[in-house]
Amino acid sequence: MAPNTKVKTLKKQVAVESHSLPAEAAEWTEGTAARAIPAQDQVFTFDVAIVGLGYVGLPTALAINASGRRVLGLDVSERRLAVIREQQADLLDSDKERLKTALLDPSFMLTSDLSLLAHAAAVVVCVPTPVDAYLVPDLGILRAACASVVEYAVPGQLLMLTSTTYVGTTRDLLAMPLAAKGLIPGRDVYVAFSPERINPGVDSFSHEDVPRVVGGVTAACGEAAERLLSASTKLVHVVPSADAAEMTKLVENTFRAVNIALANEFAQICHELDMEVMDVINAAATKPYGFMPFTPGPGVGGHCIPCDPHYLLWQLRKARVTAPVIEQAMIGIAGRPHQVVEKARRILSERNHGLAGARVMVVGVAYKPDVEDLRESPALEIIAELIADGAEVAYSDPWCLTAPDGRGGTLISNPAPQLWEADLVILHTRHSQTDLDWLENAAAVLDTTYRLPKADNVTRL
Repeated sequence: MAPNTKVKTLKKQVAVESHSLPAEAAEWTEGTAARAIPAQDQVFTFDVAIVGLGYVGLPTALAINASGRRVLGLDVSERRLAVIREQQADLLDSDKERLKTALLDPSFMLTSDLSLLAHAAAVVVCVPTPVDAYLVPDLGILRAACASVVEYAVPGQLLMLTSTTYVGTTRDLLAMPLAAKGLIPGRDVYVAFSPERINPGVDSFSHEDVPRVVGGVTAACGEAAERLLSASTKLVHVVPSADAAEMTKLVENTFRAVNIALANEFAQICHELDMEVMDVINAAATKPYGFMPFTPGPGVGGHCIPCDPHYLLWQLRKARVTAPVIEQAMIGIAGRPHQVVEKARRILSERNHGLAGARVMVVGVAYKPDVEDLRESPALEIIAELIADGAEVAYSDPWCLTAPDGRGGTLISNPAPQLWEADLVILHTRHSQTDLDWLENAAAVLDTTYRLPKADNVTRL
């Protein structure tokens, strides 16, 4: 069915809803020369449009649809839309069931047609905000998404960002361009920020159970965003501004980054003092207050921890403000994959074998267990450096069947790593259903997870 045909069909199937703005809303910014558009009733075909159907956007769209609302799922990648329609997207089992139901629901629509944004009462932006090779924020995708949202914005809409970014993004990329267009936030449209809190691959907390933080560029904007989120989330915490909501997300993930860096540092300290770091961390975790356990590892991956603090540091550099604790934590995290390679080199050297020509098997390349997600995975940097140093590298990961080799080529997962006769096995990611019994007979094992039992052939990172 063509997109416009489905829109017309939906208009017949659902009741018409009116969305009126306050007749006398305060100006969002004093002295604006933009012409105010009079408040007016607006009929919308969809309750919510989700822009970006990745690891955050798709589960968000499914949760909103499950709450009984009409959802437009929009992604500019036709390939991604095809993966979703074929039910091949990487989702929790609960979300896979929701997707199956949603695809049969006439009020759930997938499209790449940006013009349909004008048919949604609320537009939620859930696009990636990565950093480049120099750890500088790459805002290209977010800028393009926000430009499209502004282009098709109509009076009465709620426009909300969820993508993690620098403080002031909502104001810079949505509120100000909308005001320049004549749509004044708080009067003609509502503009807000609510940081996403999706944890890919982990079902300990459902989408509905995780509290949401939200802040609007005006009080009215915050109230409108709270109403939207309350329909699919049990608890919504409203902060005074969009800036405060943006900073909330940066605090959450910077907190994790600093503590992971600290755990890695303690792992090195414990190694030097000849003790097991996990014995110490597990003991400290028995304290019911004042301590939160973090586990050392080969580095951090995914979007949040390797990227988000750099948005804050980037913004602070412009203001000539330093944040030495955060800066050192991120330096430590960035150097962790190299430490894995150096440890591998030492293990092989102790076995009278150089890294050049050595056969190295990497077990698990996803950035965390039980997800097919390679974003910022330390394994990719480890593999690339091993190959650059002359090692023959293979990997095994049932969740990630292909991975880049760091030279423009592609590696294919080895389904039988125990038969590859590796000189060294690096355990990078421990998926819950992966059989690791064969490691008992491996020549040498470098355990970056700190979870393998003690053995003569096992060395901790």
